[in-house]
Amino acid sequence: MKFVSSQCSFDYPWNYVSASAWKKYPNEMSSHVVAVDVLRREVNPETGILTTERLITCRQPIPRWLLAIVGGRDTSYVREVSEVDPVKKTLTLRSCNLTMNHLLSVNEICTYSPDTSDFSKTVFNQVARIEAYATFQRLCNKIEDWSVERFRQNAAIGKLGFESVLQKLANTVPEGMFKEVSTA
Repeated sequence: MKFVSSQCSFDYPWNYVSASAWKKYPNEMSSHVVAVDVLRREVNPETGILTTERLITCRQPIPRWLLAIVGGRDTSYVREVSEVDPVKKTLTLRSCNLTMNHLLSVNEICTYSPDTSDFSKTVFNQVARIEAYATFQRLCNKIEDWSVERFRQNAAIGKLGFESVLQKLANTVPEGMFKEVSTA
């Protein structure tokens, strides 16, 4: 089992980033994401929390040795459940792979929250647990190492892609529309 984590900051307020997250895909940097389908969306009337369940379809090259094990598929599916809490000002995304989960489990949690020292910025935290299941530990290690490297590459590309989406949307949104105000 391996863990991957990262943190970064976006130079936009939380209201803007959390609203823009729904437009993250497609983008020119993350061409491996080919479809995003909303399966369920509901608002809790007591808490105001918006919960959304999505199916994300990805297509990316997989090494030959891994294709031999999994049957030659380059299309995979990910289930994502997100919660937007307007009171705590958090957007939390939990995702897990549906494809090949008998061989490899990838569970990721991403959170977007206001930067408490600068409300014009948003802090992004990402944590993933990657675990391979195979008869031989050496094979598990090889699958996990490859998956960690691919995860890191996709995360870096995803950040660049989301930055471009944020920039494009910033050019179309009236100035001040998403201005963040401290409630403290």
